[in-house]
Amino acid sequence: MRISKKVEVLAPSGIRAFFDLVLGMKDVISLGVGEPDFVTPWHVREHAIQSLESGFTSYTSNKGMLELRKEITEFLKKRHGLSYDPEEEILITVGVSEALDLAMRAIINPGDKVLIPEPSYVAYGPVVELAGGKPVFLPTSIRNGFRITPAQIESVVTKGVKGLLLNYPSNPTGSSYTRKELQLIAKVVKKHNLLVISDEIYDELTYDFEHTPFAALPDMKQRVVYLNGFSKAYAMTGFRIGYVCGPRDIVGAMTKIHQYTILCAPITGQIAAIDALKSGSRDTQAMKKEYHRRRDFIVDALNKIGLECHMPQGAFYVFPSIKSTGESSMNFAKNLLEHQKVALVPGVAFGRCCKDYVRISYASSYENLKEAVDRIQIYLKNRKSRAR
Repeated sequence: MRISKKVEVLAPSGIRAFFDLVLGMKDVISLGVGEPDFVTPWHVREHAIQSLESGFTSYTSNKGMLELRKEITEFLKKRHGLSYDPEEEILITVGVSEALDLAMRAIINPGDKVLIPEPSYVAYGPVVELAGGKPVFLPTSIRNGFRITPAQIESVVTKGVKGLLLNYPSNPTGSSYTRKELQLIAKVVKKHNLLVISDEIYDELTYDFEHTPFAALPDMKQRVVYLNGFSKAYAMTGFRIGYVCGPRDIVGAMTKIHQYTILCAPITGQIAAIDALKSGSRDTQAMKKEYHRRRDFIVDALNKIGLECHMPQGAFYVFPSIKSTGESSMNFAKNLLEHQKVALVPGVAFGRCCKDYVRISYASSYENLKEAVDRIQIYLKNRKSRAR
């Protein structure tokens, strides 16, 4: 066999598979891609341009530019009271996606199990499998706000469970956890000596309460591999700069893999990231304010037209139930695209418990969201007429 068995059985991304259908279609309102609709702030782009004009086109340290690692250290200390050694406990990666892959390959031995709340980001299960581990999914629903509980973790912790992969605010649901909720989960983590791989890329886009990093909880820092980056809060997806903070043995192991596979993240993106941190949160807060406005609109509008939708606490996604339509999430998404030219993501892309849901990204203009809701409502009305 020419292809690795692991790769041969790996399912393609449910998001990309669906959006292949969208290519070439005209007048489609796309609410599917998880990318800010804002352009990277000008001062960040300007620093990137100036760096190129000044000839900064070389490799950096495998760990990333020390200046950037120091800026991340200062930011986390000021923002969350977290203290990391920029020399040994921080690694700059090509987006959080690389950080996630490195983390799994660094900690997993063949057969190790990793607990993953579901719905989950499409990459989580596959990266665990590619690293030789076994994902164990913990299903949630709209009834519990798409949040796992300590009791749920307890019910599945058995021999061979290495860690918990937690993402909050969540892609695809937007759900997050209060400090008190995280503390209860942390007790179970400590009791069973688990590692927590905490993907907090949407942390700055938390709307109803302050975000608490898992690593900031008492006795948790040495148990947590903290993943973050610049794509979402700073609208810098194309710059591909993420970072990992954690215990030096784990970060060191991740750096070994990184230096053989990637070498270093792009210097232009790193220089842009330095400026993003130095310039403060003004741009982020402006984007957050607009996302908040859109969130309130889309949740209210979807509930009014008969699609039950919980209120997400962060990110820029809603995950409404389409159970009332009687359609599967894939059929609903395909039919909506065909009849009303609105593209969203079928819930099944995010797990087996998600067949009655779809993901809608509100990282699109307010006007687009209003038009999309109108089209969805027309689809629902026409569907009822056809059913008669």
